[in-house]
Amino acid sequence: MPSAKTEITEITTGLAITGAPTLEAALAARAVANVDEAAWERLDELEQAGQHRQEFLAAWANGQAFLHAADGLRGRPPQLVEWKGPTQAPGDEVVPADLRVDHVWLVSCKYLSKVLANAAPSRLFDRGLVGGPARTAGDWYAEVAAGAYQALYAVVRLELGTRASLPPHASDLTPTHRAELRAYLDAGWSAEAQAAYRTLAVAVGKASADRFRQVLTKRTDAEAVLWRLLRIGSAPYFVLGAQRDRTLRLRVMTPWDWRQAHELKRIDVWGDDAGQPQVCWQAKVRDRATGEERTVDGHVEVRWSHGRFGKPPEAKVYLDTPHQRVPGYVTLQ
Repeated sequence: MPSAKTEITEITTGLAITGAPTLEAALAARAVANVDEAAWERLDELEQAGQHRQEFLAAWANGQAFLHAADGLRGRPPQLVEWKGPTQAPGDEVVPADLRVDHVWLVSCKYLSKVLANAAPSRLFDRGLVGGPARTAGDWYAEVAAGAYQALYAVVRLELGTRASLPPHASDLTPTHRAELRAYLDAGWSAEAQAAYRTLAVAVGKASADRFRQVLTKRTDAEAVLWRLLRIGSAPYFVLGAQRDRTLRLRVMTPWDWRQAHELKRIDVWGDDAGQPQVCWQAKVRDRATGEERTVDGHVEVRWSHGRFGKPPEAKVYLDTPHQRVPGYVTLQ
């Protein structure tokens, strides 16, 4: 189930887009499709209790802005606003849409989030985010830094001693073993384990960056990877939300638009000694109209899902450049 904040921001944005005169009237009309009765009841209770007032106000203002924007609906109330809700994307979906308006307009609601994607490391570093999620994900640490991974595991296994019956090799861990390790490591690493983990982090970052660099060898491939990193797809869409210091209202270009307006000069990637496995990326882009060059910075955290030695590692992609400075993200007019 989505968090209260997610339901408030996404559904309230949709309610404002419908053209209802007030939030109270919009909640009473329940004019956003695909919202179940339980979610409406939660929203009613939160609004009446005065909780999350800022989130309600910000989402309502963003939806109203889209309704009246020249790049948006230009004051024309739509016939249908649909909420995507907690459903999983059925395919390789580039556009991170939370709302759909009249079967055409796609809207992503992004509040205080810099996360662009969350993928299996092999899908990002070996395939440049091509294709949908893999049905099974391997253990990326074991694949790219087997020695350092086994060394860390050996330290932790030795510390646990007879308190857990663990196999000698990390590659043989079962879900039950991993649960035991997570419980033991909830309190943190010992000094020796911390040193071994840092060695692993550096090795994973370097190896992941080396693999990623191979995908970016050709400029046309690098350009396509940048589009996928920035969630630029064949359909235009809008981002409505907020950062810590400003409202976020953007129109996202398509690759066709992007190539007419910008030229990718290069993408650099490197492993970073950040205390956890991390890969930094930076794109240099030239504005065709002005000749000005801009950089777009981001990083990827490669970390266990569900805690230390939990489920296989995932690659979470972050955007470090403010959204409004990213080539291809246009301020809503």
